[in-house]
Amino acid sequence: MTNFRGLVLAPLLLGGCVVGPDYAGPPGLGRAAPQSKFVRQTASTSTNDPAVAEWWTALQDPVLNELERRALAANPSIDVAQARLRQARASVRQERANRFPKAGAQATGIFADLPGIDLQSAQGNGATPPSQDADSSLQFFNLGLNANWEIDLAGGQIRKIESANALAAAASYNAADAHVQLAADVAQSYTNLRDRQQRAAALRGGLDLQKQQLGLARQRFQQGTVPAFAIGQANRAIQATNGDLATAEAEIGIYLNALAVLAGEAPGRLDSLLAVPRDVPLPPQVVAIGDPASLLRRRPDIRAAERNLAATTARIGVAEAARFPKISFMGILGIGGTSVGDLVDLGNISNIAVPQLQWGLLDFGRTSAQITQARAGRDEAEAQYRQLVLGALQDAENSLARFAQQRRNVAALAEIKRSADESDILTQQRFQRQVITRSDALASGRQKVLAASNLQSAVAALTASYVAIQKSLGLGWGEPTDSSLGSTPLNTSEIISKN
Repeated sequence: MTNFRGLVLAPLLLGGCVVGPDYAGPPGLGRAAPQSKFVRQTASTSTNDPAVAEWWTALQDPVLNELERRALAANPSIDVAQARLRQARASVRQERANRFPKAGAQATGIFADLPGIDLQSAQGNGATPPSQDADSSLQFFNLGLNANWEIDLAGGQIRKIESANALAAAASYNAADAHVQLAADVAQSYTNLRDRQQRAAALRGGLDLQKQQLGLARQRFQQGTVPAFAIGQANRAIQATNGDLATAEAEIGIYLNALAVLAGEAPGRLDSLLAVPRDVPLPPQVVAIGDPASLLRRRPDIRAAERNLAATTARIGVAEAARFPKISFMGILGIGGTSVGDLVDLGNISNIAVPQLQWGLLDFGRTSAQITQARAGRDEAEAQYRQLVLGALQDAENSLARFAQQRRNVAALAEIKRSADESDILTQQRFQRQVITRSDALASGRQKVLAASNLQSAVAALTASYVAIQKSLGLGWGEPTDSSLGSTPLNTSEIISKN
């Protein structure tokens, strides 16, 4: 018994050794490390930390808010991410359970008939042929418990638990990243839808003016004041506008379908909600972006990559543990005999304890190859982490540059529209005084419609660049908050004054 206890205690004392490198956090980025502030930020952005959750409420569009709510509640991509998270957490519980013994119950019944063998013979050596009266049948019954336990001598199981924990955390951040991607996709599709609806309305208004121009050209041709090509020119303009209108209407249907699917519904289900055109929502006057360091801490895909790096580091220890001996114990406790009645006879209790030592001394480099593979996997995860950091910084800087450019573009086109509006007012006044022709008045009206349409497209591009900023900052996955979400949206006059 003393020797048996020693066999049990020795591995437990040695089990405090854990092989493999300890994870020390994300690697240094060197020249890839971000600067103290974003290079492309402008006066329209602030270094205040943005609200992580529900950034789209700053656009102050109740329809968009409803679409985001439906999408985050019913989109299949969210369900996929959550299912993967549950799988990862179950793996953690499994690896933790593997540290403990496995026990089970068993019931055995053996019935054997072996002619030519005297099972009752005490000799049992087969030297004397059995007689015809020899008993060659056997019955055996057993009811008992069995247990197996492998001692984690080198800490390999501890490293497996570390890896599973890190992968579960990565799955959690991947689920958060699914929220980020989905929220941005909904906002972008909604912006595109409102832009196409406004564009279609502008094209219809321009088409009415072109039809009037065509009628005027026909009248003047009949009067002999213009050649026939003027009619053809007006017709070609109408056909071109009809083509643009057909494209805009087709795109409206495409974005209606996209928004329905993003919300987890069949195409056409949201047509009644979105059929009435609305203006493209404007971003707030000042956009909170924080700093690059906070971006790296906030983006869930970067946090997931860091956890993957931790998991691959732990797997090195799992591979190195294969170099060390394995000690396991098997125990059996049972009761039984040659008759069913023996199962209740406590005098027939039997037990077996089997310690086992395994040590692969010659594997022709298999273990070494597995360790090398694990280390290479860790190096790959580190490189992917650095690459993702650089990509995130690039995304943020690019989106900030586009946002600044789109603000300038909106300001310029707003000025053009204002001039076109003023010019059209003067033109219509002159037409009423019969100073200019109706053709000149219609041309002025078309310029006014065109300026309004161009400004509308620029506003849509501005809002799209705002959405891109939120996505690049990794926003849209936290718990709902009320901070900094009620800011006043921009209008075109304010854009002009700030540029």
